[in-house]
Amino acid sequence: MHVKRRDRLRYWFDSTMDRGTPALIGWLALASVVLIAVTATLVVLFTDTDTERNGGWLGVAWMSLLRALDPGTMGSDTGTPVFLGLMLLVTVGGIFIVSALIGVLTTGLDHRIQQLRKGRSRLLERGHTVVLGWSEQIFTVVEELVEANQSERRSCVAVLADRDKVDMEEQIRMRVPDTGRTKVICRSGNPLKQDDLELVSPDTAKSVMVLPAFGPDSDTTVIKILLVLNNRPWAKARPPVVAAVQDSGNLAAARLAAGPSGLVIDADDLAVRLVVQSHRQTGLSTVWNELLSFYGNEFYIHRAPTLTGTTYGDALNRYQLGVPVGLHRGDGRILVNPPMDTVIAADDRVVVVAEDDALIKLAHSAPPVVEPAVVEPSRRPPKPGRTLLIGWNARAAKVIEMLDRFALPGSVLDVASPARPAGLGDIATVNLTVGHKPCQPTGRQPLEDLGPGGYQHIIVLSDDATDPEHADNRTLVTLLHLRDIEVGLGDPYSIVSEMNHDNNREVAQVTKADDFIVSTKLVSLLLTQLSEDVDVYALISALFDPEGAEIYLKPAGDYLRPGAPATFATAVEAARRRGETAIGYRLGRDRDVPPSYGIRLNPPKAAPLTLHEHDQLVVLAGQE
Repeated sequence: MHVKRRDRLRYWFDSTMDRGTPALIGWLALASVVLIAVTATLVVLFTDTDTERNGGWLGVAWMSLLRALDPGTMGSDTGTPVFLGLMLLVTVGGIFIVSALIGVLTTGLDHRIQQLRKGRSRLLERGHTVVLGWSEQIFTVVEELVEANQSERRSCVAVLADRDKVDMEEQIRMRVPDTGRTKVICRSGNPLKQDDLELVSPDTAKSVMVLPAFGPDSDTTVIKILLVLNNRPWAKARPPVVAAVQDSGNLAAARLAAGPSGLVIDADDLAVRLVVQSHRQTGLSTVWNELLSFYGNEFYIHRAPTLTGTTYGDALNRYQLGVPVGLHRGDGRILVNPPMDTVIAADDRVVVVAEDDALIKLAHSAPPVVEPAVVEPSRRPPKPGRTLLIGWNARAAKVIEMLDRFALPGSVLDVASPARPAGLGDIATVNLTVGHKPCQPTGRQPLEDLGPGGYQHIIVLSDDATDPEHADNRTLVTLLHLRDIEVGLGDPYSIVSEMNHDNNREVAQVTKADDFIVSTKLVSLLLTQLSEDVDVYALISALFDPEGAEIYLKPAGDYLRPGAPATFATAVEAARRRGETAIGYRLGRDRDVPPSYGIRLNPPKAAPLTLHEHDQLVVLAGQE
């Protein structure tokens, strides 16, 4: 087929125009050069006088350029009619060319802005934290990372999610208005695609967090992202990758997908352990919220060479700022509240509770102990307990199994739900006697018929068969009924409740329940901690191990004489004599006052402290 030359030229021209704004600007520049060159040549050919007066061909070309760019320049022209006509011609041509240029630049700029709004440009940062995925907990993560980086000169958080970039940034600005020195940069892309991962420069990141969506297919998405990260060719050593799965059954697969440098936590197991530990230690969830958050006090692994050769017990009061809680051995083992005579080796590090790693400071000498305020150690024989479990969900069986590990022989657990849960009788228990009581948890009379006054502890589980918001509403009604029944009985019992959303927890504070377990928030806090220091995971695991030391809130009268003037250093010494580590206290008068609910961790050791009958000491101790 024969193609005409004109068609070939048209095809070439069209192909050139398709190259975008730079090609259009090039054609306009070429048109301007042609217009000016032709005009200057015509002036030289037909107007000798005007040519000589204006400096020859170059001078006329310069005049033509000025008139093409600014039509008003022609108003001062004088000369022959031919010269003025040619200047008018170049001015009119300039108007069209400049107008077209403005249109092209505007269109090109608008297109570029739209491209930037799509969030498809590659990030060029180093030492930043990469967050893959989007959920309601992204705001908690960003807020915590901003707080963690307060002492940094500059820091960056890069979020990659399959959402609109502008929408993500607006939501983060609305929920986290003050980001300080931390830049929060969002990119639109699918974390499941390797090409999109390059947008957030994972090679130069200090850590990568896979944020779970806490939905039906959350674990599937997390596992696939971990596979993509594990199979990705890394330019250098892969940074730590942290993630969480909801279903314990998916934990092994997720850890296999994450590879040796990935760390995957079991969100389901974490929630179960928090519920079980909190049901015996009222106020424990508040302690954990502070320790897992970067607001207030958290765990740090601190190197203290001057303590080499001393015992752990002697080191407890050797810190002016910070409270030791354990040792990080040179072989990687974590010892929480080890025996007081454990010698600190040269390659050991001390695990410290402090407000910031920059605020950890050793004292020149141990603060004095007020001996008259110390109560001699005495042991109260523990008694079997009675616990009421209201509601049922996928975690209930694990809760019962964990309760059995903590319970004393002869303890009783009754499950209250509309119908007897399937598989309840198949749960093997050693220390617990498990029964069932029919009950509609949101009804006042059915709850009264349960006789809650006959129990020391009540656990209210969230219904995972309904919408999370609706489940929280039902839980709130149940808590109000239980607290009102307790007021009428005058016989207090502890209440621990699961909540799905943290904002509902804030509303539910009016019920004065002792502990609210918002597993999604706690998982996000833990992931954020691990993204800053993966060594913290071994410490957290040790504290949640039923066989090891854990956090207790014990009556202050077991350590210090009620009303006697003392110091926190005295409380630390009183706990040391029992083989325990004191990290704070709780004032009974403030137990219903948010946000700390009377809890104070890592108080000044030498400041005056007087604790009373209803106060508690926060200690690390072995299982009772």
